[in-house]
Parts: sequence; C-alpha cells; structure tokens
Amino acid sequence: MISLPDTDSEDELPPGWEERATDDGTVCYVNQQGKTSQWTHPRTGRSKRITGELPLGWEKYYDEQGKRFMFLNKETQQRTNVDPRLAFAVEEPTQNVAQVRQRFDSCSTALQVLHGKDLHGRTALITGANCGIGYETARSLAHHGCEIIFACRNRSSTEAAIERIAQERPAARSRCRFAALDLSSLRSVQRFVEEIKQSVSHIDYLILNAGVFALPYTKTVDGLETTFQVSHLSHFYLTLQLETLFDYKTRIIVLSSESHRFANLPVENLAVHHLSPAPEKYWSMMAYNNAKLCNVLFAQELAQRWKQRGISVFSLHPGNMVSTDLSRNYWFYRLLFAIVRPFTKSLQQAAATSIYCATANELTGLSGLYFNNCFFCEPSKLSKSAALQQQLWKLSENLIAELVEQEQH
Repeated sequence: MISLPDTDSEDELPPGWEERATDDGTVCYVNQQGKTSQWTHPRTGRSKRITGELPLGWEKYYDEQGKRFMFLNKETQQRTNVDPRLAFAVEEPTQNVAQVRQRFDSCSTALQVLHGKDLHGRTALITGANCGIGYETARSLAHHGCEIIFACRNRSSTEAAIERIAQERPAARSRCRFAALDLSSLRSVQRFVEEIKQSVSHIDYLILNAGVFALPYTKTVDGLETTFQVSHLSHFYLTLQLETLFDYKTRIIVLSSESHRFANLPVENLAVHHLSPAPEKYWSMMAYNNAKLCNVLFAQELAQRWKQRGISVFSLHPGNMVSTDLSRNYWFYRLLFAIVRPFTKSLQQAAATSIYCATANELTGLSGLYFNNCFFCEPSKLSKSAALQQQLWKLSENLIAELVEQEQH
C-alpha cells in the first residue's frame, strides 16, 4: 500500500502525479517520479472519463511536427496538449470484462471494426506484415491513417505489399515503411531495435503476428528449433528490447491459435529440450502447438509484469485454417487448406480480432485476456498456470542472455 500525504480532498493527486487523457476520453494517472501509470486514481482507486464537447472556443487538431494531438483556445491562441475537459472528468465504475458488450463476431471484417476511427498520429509495428493476416492488418490500419512499420525479412515482397496499399490509398504510401527483421536471428532483432529507436519515439500498437507452421526440422543461426525461436523467443526478445517506446497508450497484441489447447509442455521442470527438441523428438504439429501455447503464456505473464504501467497485453486466435502462406512448407497442408478454404474466414475477417484488440475503446484498462472472434474467451487451463508462465519467462530470459553472450564472444 502506497503511503500518501494527508489532504483535505480525497480527489487531490499526491505529489509527483498528474492526470492525462487518452484519445477515447479515459483518464490515466501518471507518476513522474516512479515512471509508472495506472487507470485508477492513486487515492480513491476509482477511474474517470472525460465526456461531452470541448469548451466553447476550443478546438482539437493534430500537430504534424510534434506527432500528437493539441488543443487550441481560439480566443487567446493558447495551445496545450492537455485536454481542457480534464477538469470536468467524471467518475465511472471500474472497468471489468463482464461490462464489455460483444459488437463483432466471426463474420466481421477488420475494416468494419475500424469504421469511423481516425488513427492519424498512431504508430503500429507489425511483424510479418507483408502477407496474409499481417498484410490485411497493416492495410486496414493504414487506410485509417495509422503509420505502419512493416517488420519483415524480405524487402522486395514488403515493398510490393506497400505498393498495393498505395494503389488503393495513395496517401498511405508515406505512412508505410519497411524495416528488416529476421526472427530466426537474435542479432537481427538487435539491429532492428537499434534502427527503430533511432526513428520512433513511441509505439501505439505492437502486433506480434509472424509465425511459421509445418516446418521440417531446421535450426536457426542461434542453434534453436526454428518454430520455437521465430514464433516465441524472438518476439519475446523484441518486446522487451522495445520497452522504452511503450506507455499507457500502448497495446501489445500476440497472435496465438486455438492449437495452444493441444500443447504438451510440462507444468513443472520446463526445460529447453521441451521447447527446442532434438530431431528425433520433433513433430511439426506439436512444435506449432507448443509455440502457440508459449504465445499465450508470454502474453499473460507480460500483462501481469506491466500492469502498473497501464500497458494492455492481449493474445488471440485469428481463425481456423485461414488461407495464408503458413501452409506453404508441406504439400499435405497446402491441399488441406485449399479444401477447407470455402468454409473458413477471409483474410479480412481473420485480421478483425487483431484490429479489435488494438483499437477497441471498451478494452481500455483491461489486460491479459485471450480473444477469439472479436470477443474474449477462456484460454486453456495450461496457459493459465502461473507457475508455467513464470518458468517460460525465466527460461526465455536465460536462453537469450546465454545466446547474446556467445554472440559477443
């Protein structure tokens, strides 16, 4: 329990705290000394929201140079980044998941979810954004004004993807850019992070979309089984390395799969050989299931660790057997995906849940949830094991530290 100075007003903020308003009107409380943020008042434990129109004579505009929204008093010409309605913010019940009404379902598309939203001034970093669900996610956000960093391995296919978006929406060209990222190499992740930190000061949406499926047994340059490193470990490393670019306005979206329910990781004594097995112990489908479980475990643990910073972390299932490049590695899966294609989601529908988790106003203040068809659902019992979440986190940290040290020598 934080010890706070006495005051005549329970609503008065303690020293070092200040109020800020998000674009959707939710009030966030920021502790400048501790560099933490939270959605509830540090004294009362209650949340607030600003409502109604701006006061007479005020207008809101986007400052292209400062890359943020500003408020102008047209009479006095006063400019500020503080919403003048903050003084009149009203208390609202503490947000909980039971209060969220389902607005979309399995038939909804990403563009339907985004209808009416203005994302100018927002920045999204999406891994694997040059094809499949990642491309539709990037395309939909770009159409609504968001700046997109395409974190991909292949420059030519990424530039072709950006060109397709620009043909539909010419203004989006300047908002999309390629940044080289090979998730099979921790050194590549390091170089990528260095580049991003030099050009970006804040990330609103980190969408960990990239993954591999049905690979024959292969090892990365770091000596790990490819499915594990690409789908989990490198995303884990990327997220922690980008930490300084996140704040209470950031949402981190981790794409998993309902396949995580069929994983076979042990609850106790988790070891590297369970995650990165030897060739004789390898089965591509189980490697995928275990990697998808790692995604949910990581999202759950990250949500707990960053809760006091106000950062929302969600994991999700985009859809069953969606027609993407995931099945390209094995002829049987290509055939199977082709057969079921008429009965599965389109890419626009598959991207909808990622978009919903990243942008839905009603999710403000929530974290650690798992989504399917644009609505929350219970993940597997194994994924909710706090012990397994912590074991995976510690093992991932130690493994990265060991590999980075080897690289340096």
